[in-house]
Amino acid sequence: MGDRRLLVAIAINMLLTVVQVIGGIVSSSLSLIADALHNFSDASSLLIAWVARRIGRQPPDAFKTFGYKRAEVIAALINLVTLVIIGIYLVYEALWRLYTPQEIEGWTVVWVATVALAVDVGTAALTYSMSKDSVNIRAAFLHNVSDALASVGVVIAGSLILLYGWYWTDTVMTLAIAGYVLYQAATLLPTTIHILMQGTPENLTVEEVIRAMQAVDGVSNVHHVHIWQLDEHQNALEAHVIIDDFANTETIKTAIKHELEKFGIGHSTLEFETNHCGEDVS
Repeated sequence: MGDRRLLVAIAINMLLTVVQVIGGIVSSSLSLIADALHNFSDASSLLIAWVARRIGRQPPDAFKTFGYKRAEVIAALINLVTLVIIGIYLVYEALWRLYTPQEIEGWTVVWVATVALAVDVGTAALTYSMSKDSVNIRAAFLHNVSDALASVGVVIAGSLILLYGWYWTDTVMTLAIAGYVLYQAATLLPTTIHILMQGTPENLTVEEVIRAMQAVDGVSNVHHVHIWQLDEHQNALEAHVIIDDFANTETIKTAIKHELEKFGIGHSTLEFETNHCGEDVS
């Protein structure tokens, strides 16, 4: 069902992009062309998200022993970087238009942008429920939301041109669209990069996890601890655990894994040692 929604959203956004480009050329509206470029990025982002979802469903194999779920995180990174590039390009075009102003056909801008707004809202509605559980879909959803707001801005600019002949509002609105696009990208980029850099999950601290592990009976020390995210929903850990008696290894291991589950760590690799191993546990 989710894949079908994405395919419908991709189709209508591609069609809308063509309509907006034609409308922007006919009306000489930079903000409408800017909105078309942003909308094309929406369609592209949805296509990337759809492909990533299909790749992510593949089971682990000899080449990708953790599976392919991180493909969705990579897709999110691609979409967010695309947002940044588009935002910077729009700023450049808007500043250039200040030096080369053009007369703009307001009615064309308003009608095309209104149609775009309806499509953008519909697309956002299709992906909203899916965006709650996937950074991949969330990145695509942000494309849609920012494009819907951009369409609102274009309608406002076209209306002001019709009412007052304020052609400069087209440039100002383009800069506003660009600023919002860059802001949206900045909200998700750090989290996405953090996952790809195998950072510790943001809701966990290594020290807290170590304390919980060392509180298990029979554990005297835990060190060489690494915690990372396989994807946005799965956390992993590896650690060296010094225990008092190897005879209790299985009991201790079970107890530690139970504690780790409380932190959302479902995959753990534990290397058990004794105090006689001479390891530096500082």
